[in-house]
Amino acid sequence: QVQLVESGGGLVQAGGSLRLSCAASGSTFSINAMGWYRQAPGKQRELAATISSGGSTKYADSVTGRFTISGDYAKNTVNLEMNSLRPEDTAVYYCNARSVTGFYNYWGQGTQVTVSS
Repeated sequence: QVQLVESGGGLVQAGGSLRLSCAASGSTFSINAMGWYRQAPGKQRELAATISSGGSTKYADSVTGRFTISGDYAKNTVNLEMNSLRPEDTAVYYCNARSVTGFYNYWGQGTQVTVSS
């Protein structure tokens, strides 16, 4: 089992910045990718950004150029720098860690990000 602990959410005005952090513990040997997903009220959970143990990154089109993901697999941490935040970025952000096949797939408890206009 892997436990994920998130921090860094909060309330910010449009145009502002926030930094989310996630730390994994437990059986982390199974993890090949970590990332952040988000779920806005009434919507499905969607990818925000991911980073593999090899350093490959993937971003949702809506956050490209504004969000930057970084990871340290030696420390089993992943961070998400969010700049130029928009009201539509308001959501619960979930840290995710998974194996390359997806057989192991873990979620954090979620952290609220609210962007006011």
